[in-house]
Amino acid sequence: MSFTSLGLSPALIKALVNQKYDKPYPIQQKAIPAILKGKDVLGIAQTGSGKTASYVLPILMNLEGKTTTKSRNVNTLVVVPTRELAMQVKEVFITFGNALAYPVQSMAVFGGASINPQMKGLYGVNVLIATPGRLLELVDSKALSLAQVETLVLDEADKMLNMGFKDEMNRILALLPPKRQNLLFSATLSKEVNNINQLILHDPLVVKIEAEVESIDLINQTAYAVEEGQKGPLLRYLIKTKDLKQVLVFTSSVYKADHVADKLRKNGINAEATHSKRSQGARTERLREFKEGRLQVLVATDLLSRGIDIEFLPYVINYELPRSPKDYVHRIGRTGRAESPGEAVSFVAAEDQHHFKIIQKKMGKTVEMIEVDNIDLKGY
Repeated sequence: MSFTSLGLSPALIKALVNQKYDKPYPIQQKAIPAILKGKDVLGIAQTGSGKTASYVLPILMNLEGKTTTKSRNVNTLVVVPTRELAMQVKEVFITFGNALAYPVQSMAVFGGASINPQMKGLYGVNVLIATPGRLLELVDSKALSLAQVETLVLDEADKMLNMGFKDEMNRILALLPPKRQNLLFSATLSKEVNNINQLILHDPLVVKIEAEVESIDLINQTAYAVEEGQKGPLLRYLIKTKDLKQVLVFTSSVYKADHVADKLRKNGINAEATHSKRSQGARTERLREFKEGRLQVLVATDLLSRGIDIEFLPYVINYELPRSPKDYVHRIGRTGRAESPGEAVSFVAAEDQHHFKIIQKKMGKTVEMIEVDNIDLKGY
C-alpha cells in the first residue's frame, strides 16, 4: 500500500517523498482514511509505530483550504504529557504543513519555559500542541480560547494519566465544545485510558498495533567492566580493531550522543548522532544513510530507538545502560533479526554493576564480563 492510496493531497505526498517516507506504517494505513472522513479514532500502538504522522497528515489535509481568522481560537488541540513530545509533534506539523499552499501555523507550549512569549505567539495559531498544566495556565490568563476546537488529539494518553494529569484532563475536556473530532493514542489500553476513551470517543475506529516480541536468542552478548573515562577509547578500539560496520550505539542523553559522535569523527570514524533535537528531515536522512551502509556508526538515544527498525543490523553497543531491563532488551533487539545473528556489547561502569545484574536476572541470561584492564587502549 502507498500513501497515495490513503487519499492524501499531492502536496502532502510530495512532502512525504522529500522526507524519504517510503510506505505507510500499519497504523497510518488504517487511521489516516478514517480521520479524513471525520471519524473518532482510538489508536493503541507503541512509540515508533508511526502514530504521529497518522494524525498529523490527515489533520493538515482537513485544514487545507479552510479560511482562518486571526484570533486566539485554535482549531486543533494536541495534548501531550511532556515538553519533549510537544516539540517533536510540532516539528512534524511544521515539516508537512510547510508543504501546503497555505501553510498551517503550529505552536508548542509547555511548562519550564517563560509563559509570556507563548502568550504573545498564540495569536493566529491553527494547531496547538500543549502539555496539560501550561495549557490551563494560558486559558486562565485569557491568552487562549478552546471554544472553537474542532479536533482534539490526546497523544500518549496512558503516560498523561500515569503522570497524574487526570484532574487537568477533566478541566480541559470541560472547556471544549461537545461537537468535535476526538483522536486518542496510547501505548496500552489501561483501565484509566479505557475510561477516558468511553468518555470522549463516539463510535471510534479502533486500531491496535501489537508490539513486537523481542527475540534475543540469536544475539551474542558481551559486557566490559570499564571506567567512565575508558568508554570512549574502548568504543573506538572495538570499532577499529574488529572493523565493525553498521554499529548502533545507545546513550542516555542528547548531550552524550552528540559528544560520542563528535569524538568518533575526530578519530576518523564516520559517525552521526540522532535524537529529539534533530529535525525530522535530518533524522530520516541519517537513518537512511545508516541503513544503506553509507554511515558506519549511528549514535542514538532511547527516545528514538523504537523508530530505528533495520532488518539486518550486526552490532549494537550500549555506551550507557538504559534505566530498565525492558529497555535493555528492546535496545539489543535491534540486532539478531530475520534469523541473522547479531552482536550486543554493553559498557558497565562500577556504579552500574548492580543494575546490570538485575538486567541479566530479568532477561534470564548471564552475560560474559570482560575486564578492560587487560586491553591496551593507548592510541585510541
